[in-house]
Order: sequence, then structure tokens, then C-alpha cells
Amino acid sequence: MSRDALRDFARDYAAHRAAEGRLYAEDALLGLPYLRHGPLARQWGVRARSFEALLGRIIRPLAASLGRGLQLLDLGAGNGWLSYRVALEGHDTTALDIRSDKVDGLGAAAPFLERSGGRMQTLDASFDAIPMPDASFDIAVFNASLHYATNLGAVLAEAARAVRPGGRLVILDSPFYRHEADGLVMVAEKLADAPCRFGAHAETLMSLPFIEFLTRERLAAASAPIGCAWRRSRVRYPLWYEIRPVVARLRRARAPSRFDLWSATRP
Repeated sequence: MSRDALRDFARDYAAHRAAEGRLYAEDALLGLPYLRHGPLARQWGVRARSFEALLGRIIRPLAASLGRGLQLLDLGAGNGWLSYRVALEGHDTTALDIRSDKVDGLGAAAPFLERSGGRMQTLDASFDAIPMPDASFDIAVFNASLHYATNLGAVLAEAARAVRPGGRLVILDSPFYRHEADGLVMVAEKLADAPCRFGAHAETLMSLPFIEFLTRERLAAASAPIGCAWRRSRVRYPLWYEIRPVVARLRRARAPSRFDLWSATRP
């Protein structure tokens, strides 16, 4: 993927995110993922459940077992909200993203950095090529970002390289489908809807060959070379999210994806 293509994507994606209303006032930004009001509140309610599962099932138990603070790599960090929240728990975090815009890229992270007590840093880079030494982190979290990979195996291998043996790789808030066919239908729907959804930015935003979704089988095949076995930890989401499969069946529509919490131990 060329640097120019990534630059154009980042530019147009920032414009689209601004149009969605993701340029948050400082008080709302600092409250993420607990956004209570506005058109995006329901979406953030789902993400908050995923984050709480990450804290309770991965971060806190690992920190307790090691008896020290952790070093966490936040891959596809956006504005850095997750890194900030984990820093407040007493851990050192690195928020990595290709976007440095002030909408919800790393350029919006200043309020977090000012309040993190020096425990949070940002890194303008791609998760295809993490500019950090081997075994630098205890945890690498793909933060609603792994479906933006273009080469799943290479991206997972690069994250594993940056994590210490015995550390954790985590996938948060990326769409998983039980059946490949449902994911492919979603991609076709997204492509057909792109002019309406993205407007003038549609061509750029749909030009890169992202994987778009995951299945258990896709993930296992891509992880085999690095020896990682993934475990899904089911998250209890709000009722509207949980009943989506029932609604889809009644409407004779494709099955929806799920997020949940996926983790693997670095061999």
C-alpha cells in the first residue's frame, strides 16, 4: 500500500468522521467510552462494554499476575481514549495510528496526554510496521482496527513481534461473522451503499483492499505461522445489540456480526 494512498484515505476518513459528529467537545472526549447523549451514544454504549471486558478479563488479571504495571500498545488508537483510560489504571500506554487529524485522530489526544501523568504517548505510524523494538509490550490491542488490515497474517505477526512472550494480543470491536458468506454480503452491501454513505469521499474510502471482517477460520489460518491460538470471551452487550440476530431472521436478512473480546497469548 503506497504512502500516498494511506495519506488520501486518512484525509478523507477524517472528513467523513467529522461529518458523523466525532469532533467531540473536551468534556465528552474525556468521558469516552461513556458517551451518554447524542446520535453516537448507543454505539459507544457497545464499545464501553467491550472496554470493561478488556479491563476485567485481560488487563487487571495480567497486571496482578506480573505484580507490576503493564506496557500496552493501542493499535488503531484513534484519538487515544483507550490508552488514556488504561493509563488512569496505572499502566504505560502507546497510542498508535496513521491518522494525526484533530477530528478523532491522534491530533485530538492533547487533553488525554495532559492528564495522563506521563503514562501515555502517541505514535504516528501504521500497524503494518510498528516502529518499536521486539518484545516492547505486555499487551497489544487492536482497537476497532483489525478489519482495516490489508494483510491479516502480516499485521498479526508484526503485533506479535512487539509483544513479550507470555503477553497478550487482543482484538476489540472488529466485526466477526460465523459464516464467511454473511461477511461477503456485508462487504457487497457496503460497496453498493458507499456513494450514499460517504458522498464525495466514497471512491477514496473504498479504494483500499481492507479485509473488512473476520471469521474464526480466517483468524486461525492467519495466526498459524505465529503459533497463536485465539479465545473468544463473550461480552454481554445492550439488549438492542443482542437481539439483532432475531430481527435479522424476521426480516430474512443476512446474519449480523458480533464483536466480543478475542485474545491470544504470545508464545
